[in-house]
Amino acid sequence: MEKRNFLVLMTDQHSRNFLSCYNNVFVQTPNLDRLADHGTLFRNASTNSPICVSARACLATGKYVHQNKCWDNAIAYEGSIPSWGHYLQEKNICVNSIGKLHYRFENDPTGFDEQFIPMHIANGLGDLMGSIRPDLPERTQSRKYSELVGPGETEYTAYDRNISAEACSWLKERANSPDKDEPFVLFVSFIAPHFPLIVPEEYFNLYKNYSIPSIKKFNPELKDHPWWRAFNDCYTFDRYFTDDDHRKVAIISYMGLCTFVDNLIGKVLDSLNDHGFSNETNILFLSDHGENLGARGLWGKSVMYEEAVGIPMLLTGPKVGHKNVVKTPVSLIDVFPTILDAFNLTNPDDNPGRSLFNIADENDDKDRLVFSEYHGAGSISGAFMLRDGEYKYIHYVDCEPELYNLERDPEELNNLAGKADYQKILTHYAAKLYSILDPKSVNSEALLDQAELIKRNGGVDKVLNRGGLNGTPVPENRPLQVDPY
Repeated sequence: MEKRNFLVLMTDQHSRNFLSCYNNVFVQTPNLDRLADHGTLFRNASTNSPICVSARACLATGKYVHQNKCWDNAIAYEGSIPSWGHYLQEKNICVNSIGKLHYRFENDPTGFDEQFIPMHIANGLGDLMGSIRPDLPERTQSRKYSELVGPGETEYTAYDRNISAEACSWLKERANSPDKDEPFVLFVSFIAPHFPLIVPEEYFNLYKNYSIPSIKKFNPELKDHPWWRAFNDCYTFDRYFTDDDHRKVAIISYMGLCTFVDNLIGKVLDSLNDHGFSNETNILFLSDHGENLGARGLWGKSVMYEEAVGIPMLLTGPKVGHKNVVKTPVSLIDVFPTILDAFNLTNPDDNPGRSLFNIADENDDKDRLVFSEYHGAGSISGAFMLRDGEYKYIHYVDCEPELYNLERDPEELNNLAGKADYQKILTHYAAKLYSILDPKSVNSEALLDQAELIKRNGGVDKVLNRGGLNGTPVPENRPLQVDPY
């Protein structure tokens, strides 16, 4: 086997609109820009589910949510479906993780030889409140996210620093070990720029004089759309922002967190180089999903617009072109075959993804479809997305769909679904969706699994009294903080 290492660098809730290599002229991300300059940038990368646990299960298994059954933030990956790590372990390749995984338990067989300071869903249960569907409770903990903004330090920023330091230490020890010439995979996963939007003061100050553009408004034609009405009644983030100045503090805090985590990633990249691994290591940078950051009055993720479903993705290292920009749509499920391909292993036939090495080496394919689905908190029914280089189709079970021309309308402001001239296109994408799954059947399966989960944990009233999560605690056995319903 050719000597090859693989380093995965992952951030959380990182919109691709907030990296300078993705043409944001205000956000400073010099270390990620370095990766883009020395590798390939995927312009149209998407998550397969705009929520943490489900997205990470797709990345681990190479399968869609309706295949791995990790429906929401309370049903996490536990190793029953082989991960890319399992395939590498079979070949005696070292596979370690550092930081946030958001699987069920540390001792589950998820395909890592060792997990360093891992973060998993709280108590193996995660956000049970988000599994209460379709009768949605109001997410009153949303208020916390509007209050916790601005300069400062949190357990999450301290944890991210520890992740970076641990990764640097691991690389140093590897370079001085008898195994230094053996291949390895290292998965390094940060929390930033995930909520809370509190950022160390030096990074806040970089942007405190930034003038935010006008915030994108919600499409008024969707005001009475049943899916959207229920979602906005459940997720109430924006009502707790007092004014645009308050929103500005949140936005520049998010920008600061993007630079903060870029700095920590830079330390890892420097350590990789300092210890002699750079020339023989492929690096993949990506996020699990994006962040709405006030667009359309939405904060967080959980929807199929580009702010939430679009992610950054960069690939560098041996046999990867420099300053290459790929417009072919890609997604998290493509990570599985990519890592296997780096070690000359074959992607299982039942996995739908393709190696990013191959995609990067080919001409752009604007017709390639990527698929995403959402069955989590705030959704009265499943939401499904298909997109290629031109159109995005969003399907809601038992509700009217949305359709956008991404070439002419990249901001997704003009819903074409109700217009007579686009009915053939709408029908075309609906047929494509049904070739992947039956939305109603999958929706029913998700709701049933979630109802059974709630029942096993004492029923709706008990879960509501327990409250919703303010965030996953860092791995130091701190008590779980909840807000009452």
